[in-house]
Amino acid sequence: MAEGGGGARRRAPALLEAARARYESLHISDDVFGESGPDSGGNPFYSTSAASRSSSAASSDDEHERPGPPPPAAAAAAAAPEPEEDEAGAGWTAALRDRPPPRFEDTGGPTRKMPPGASAMDFFQLFVPDNVLKNMVVQTNMYAKKFQERFGSDGAWAEVTLTEMKAFLGYMISTSISHCESVLSIWSGGFYSNRSLALVMSQARFEKILKYFHVVAFRSSQTTHGLYKVQPFLDSLQNGFDSAFRPSQTQVLHEPLIDEDPVFIATCTERELRKRKKRKFSLWVRQCSSTGFIIQIYVHLKEGGGPDGLDALKNKPQLHSMVARSLCRNAAGKNYIIFTGPSITSLTLFEELEKQEIYCCGLLSSRKSDCTGLPPSMLSNPATAPARGQHRIKMKGNMSLICWYNKGHFRFLTNAYSPVQQGVIIKRKSGEIPCPLAVEAFAAHLSYICKYDDKYSKYFISHKPNKTWQQVFWFAISIAINNAYILYKMSDAYHVKRYSRAQFGERLVRELLGLEEASPAH
Repeated sequence: MAEGGGGARRRAPALLEAARARYESLHISDDVFGESGPDSGGNPFYSTSAASRSSSAASSDDEHERPGPPPPAAAAAAAAPEPEEDEAGAGWTAALRDRPPPRFEDTGGPTRKMPPGASAMDFFQLFVPDNVLKNMVVQTNMYAKKFQERFGSDGAWAEVTLTEMKAFLGYMISTSISHCESVLSIWSGGFYSNRSLALVMSQARFEKILKYFHVVAFRSSQTTHGLYKVQPFLDSLQNGFDSAFRPSQTQVLHEPLIDEDPVFIATCTERELRKRKKRKFSLWVRQCSSTGFIIQIYVHLKEGGGPDGLDALKNKPQLHSMVARSLCRNAAGKNYIIFTGPSITSLTLFEELEKQEIYCCGLLSSRKSDCTGLPPSMLSNPATAPARGQHRIKMKGNMSLICWYNKGHFRFLTNAYSPVQQGVIIKRKSGEIPCPLAVEAFAAHLSYICKYDDKYSKYFISHKPNKTWQQVFWFAISIAINNAYILYKMSDAYHVKRYSRAQFGERLVRELLGLEEASPAH
């Protein structure tokens, strides 16, 4: 059965070509960042949430060959007798029928054609236009005035201008390129100093703007939401995402990697990690799996307490379902296919979304998922492990429950793919592993999102404020810049000057600081 190392090496190019062709047929585009480097692409079931990354440390001898850490269902108790009669009464049957995929005739991509001479600033301002920046100017000046009325005059303060607000944002965004947590290092004269940037504004002036910076200065009498200081900006950003981009049919719901810069995590000590303040919110996104464009953001606060706090959210699948419903609120009636992780996957949610013409494909876990209504015989493992690539399927209406074996039992719930359609997982070392089409599609789309995560997490703004609303604001700005870069790569402007993600960020910083023309002539 085993093949010689030389034979495997000779087959590798052909297998990779086959993989590329199959993934293209599943609407997987090339990596929008166009950069090389280590990523998690070898593990199609890699989890993108920070919490589950730590739990996936246990690995097999051949990490690149394995599809990912077995879900907790693989370690479930020994198989119980199959209650076939009860399952048949609940509508589950081993008799499979073919079904067509959800029709999708929309053309995804940017909604407007940007000129070849469009600058980084032009793309950024699709989401953060001048009227939003002007509002930040007004709100910051209002807050500064009220603060000084209450706590005493600040003689060093002068009202901030639009030009200064752009420069302020530019300084903050520069930390996503330098990966330096202290933005003040620009003026330090040390390793992270930048004289050309430092000359635009004095450190003292920057610190004054930072002290008074606000998006919403005061709470209105009707406001009860904990994110009232940033919610108007999030709403404006969402409108920008909706108007600038049409997503493809396939999308993913997940928690992006926003906790730390990977370089910091790899090099810091446990003591430094413990000193870090825990985030008081959870950030979830709905993301186009063909381009990586983040379509929608959902922020869940821990501070709210009660049954919907973040601690409960991590442990109760029904609260993850609430997140999924919020993220899919604007997706009804479009025949989208949504890929989900174990904490969101549930029969109840998938049936509810199907009524809204939203179809799903999700990885299932007996520990993290809500398994209500699923046949017990499919959730327990047989005493003897089956051959690699073998699977069992049961069907109820349009819903299919798949149990597939590949160095561990993987379970999937889907109403988006036919259970009789076959696919294949192509691995560099082991070649083709047969599987249902739903498994191949899940692996392909999640693998692409993981590659995106590995790259864009390097470009989140490194500034770490203490206030929750400011943390949310800077994360949202980082997402907006990444989305702007994706639109840039899909435009004619990319063929004029082929900026990498780092170069795009550097260009945006210089344009915000007024060191470059915002729309240079070509």
